[in-house]
Amino acid sequence: MQTSTEKALAKVPEVTLGFWLIKIAATTLGETGGDAVSMSMNLGYLVGTGIFAAIFLVAVVAQIKAKSFQPPLYWATIVATTTVGTTLADFADRSLGIGYAGGSSLLLALLLGSLFVWHRTLGSVSVNTINSPKAEAFYWLTIMFSQTLGTALGDWTADTAGLGYTGAAMMFTGLLVLTMVAYYRTEVSRTLLFWAAFILTRPLGAVVGDFLDKPLSSGGLALSRYSASIALLAFMVAAILLFRQRAAQAAH
Repeated sequence: MQTSTEKALAKVPEVTLGFWLIKIAATTLGETGGDAVSMSMNLGYLVGTGIFAAIFLVAVVAQIKAKSFQPPLYWATIVATTTVGTTLADFADRSLGIGYAGGSSLLLALLLGSLFVWHRTLGSVSVNTINSPKAEAFYWLTIMFSQTLGTALGDWTADTAGLGYTGAAMMFTGLLVLTMVAYYRTEVSRTLLFWAAFILTRPLGAVVGDFLDKPLSSGGLALSRYSASIALLAFMVAAILLFRQRAAQAAH
């Protein structure tokens, strides 16, 4: 018989097919939305990062203060991490002049450092342990680093590696399929596979977002960043309504 503690719910959703579909849409929206502010509005990467960082902090504070899992708030916070990730990665890669390789290496170190400190502090980085403000803070910091890293990786593979947007999208989709196969066919740590998939969805969303709004001469579809962002937002809202999400069981 379960105790009330064992039945406690986290403020993050169960990891289901609906979760991953919404996550990919959110990461793609982060790319088009971030580019809309920094490029289409000509505000630049630094100003764009400042705007989205402020939104991210407000969303995270609201998420931590919430008493229970609220899908709209959770996914709004995810989108905030993707938009700030887009502009921050572009600022590091381009404005700081360290390039995609340098930016990706720096962000990978920050991501691994966040996971390491989180594990050393709380003993686990599993989403099923997101049941305290401290765990939530680590969770959102790690997500922000993973989203930023994903943007840099997406740009690196599509541009520097010469795969183009469709080639890079196929590569990251293939890696996600391999992660799924490992989940169902191996005993590899579920926590490790979750974070691998979580990270990989971001560069996939980044290259898909670039494919939608980049010029035809660059291999994109040349769609308006504003219309693409609105369409992606509408899809997210519909998916959130269609895939009724429950809070994950919190382990203690």
